[in-house]
Amino acid sequence: MTARIELRTSPHVVKGSSVERIMFHVVLALLPIAAFSVWQYGLSALALIVTITLTCLASERLFNRLSGQYSTLSDWSATITGLLLALTLPPSFPLWMGAVAGFMAIALGKALFGGIGYNVMNPALVGRAFVQAAFPVAITTWVPAFAPNRFSEFVPTTFTAPLMTPPDVSAWAKSALDGFTGATPLARWKFDNVLATPHDFLSGAVTASAGETSAILILLCGAYLAIRKFMDWRIPVAILGSAALTALLFQMIDPARYPDPLFVLLSGGMMLGAVFMASDMATSPVTPKGVWIYGTLIGVVTVMIRYFGGLTEGVMYAILLGNALAPLIDQVTQPKVFGEVKTIKGKGA
Repeated sequence: MTARIELRTSPHVVKGSSVERIMFHVVLALLPIAAFSVWQYGLSALALIVTITLTCLASERLFNRLSGQYSTLSDWSATITGLLLALTLPPSFPLWMGAVAGFMAIALGKALFGGIGYNVMNPALVGRAFVQAAFPVAITTWVPAFAPNRFSEFVPTTFTAPLMTPPDVSAWAKSALDGFTGATPLARWKFDNVLATPHDFLSGAVTASAGETSAILILLCGAYLAIRKFMDWRIPVAILGSAALTALLFQMIDPARYPDPLFVLLSGGMMLGAVFMASDMATSPVTPKGVWIYGTLIGVVTVMIRYFGGLTEGVMYAILLGNALAPLIDQVTQPKVFGEVKTIKGKGA
């Protein structure tokens, strides 16, 4: 009896995980963050999350049919896009604008490039970038967290009719919570030189997008993915580490002007972007050196935009820039193949 030996080329996969399984666990990791957002902002946050997620799923199915592809709804990628996109928007964002954001996230961020795995930028951030340009007022309209009436009534802007100007929510917000300023911690620091306390961030009692205030919860959910090896832990570590070091350097230069590194890490979309968006497998580098360069670039650029740009937040643009440079980073950081002999131009091999 002869034994049969089958030889295969590398990589030699001992235990693999399907796309569906990885994406499903990412959805599980996002659910606690979404639930905390609903607890903070109530019915409007819930309606926004549901509307955008359903729009992403419907758009995904539409483009599947138009391209003649089989349905990819079961791979959970559209669900992740919907959840992440909703968590980056203000809870007061009108639902019809959220639907536009979800459609554009799938159309421009995913379907245009051929579907999952072919997109060059994070689809959720593409959708957010579109509505930030299209609806600049609505995307900077904020409501207070933990308003007493959040489970009994919607924010007045939630059901704004399409193409109509959303109503002013400042009076509603101030009546819902005394002392509401209507500005995010980043805006208050940049324009009023007022710093929020770490307790404000850790308790979630700050004005921000739907999923940006639960820093500890985001880290715990990210740790779950990293432990299960569904996320490259080096990317968020590089982003947060480089942002903290950059902030520390500027604070040492001028402590009165620049905030401490903890404020930089906890404010805005830093945590959500570093853990769940920059680590997207399809849009981040794969080489060991590449992920450190990629993460460092995003962290430094985020701080530079916050400190010297006209916008109060820079995470979205920093990640999109990192996504665009990811193929180049992979190319210049490719490890040397074992046994490879480098040929000098002008000479024979």
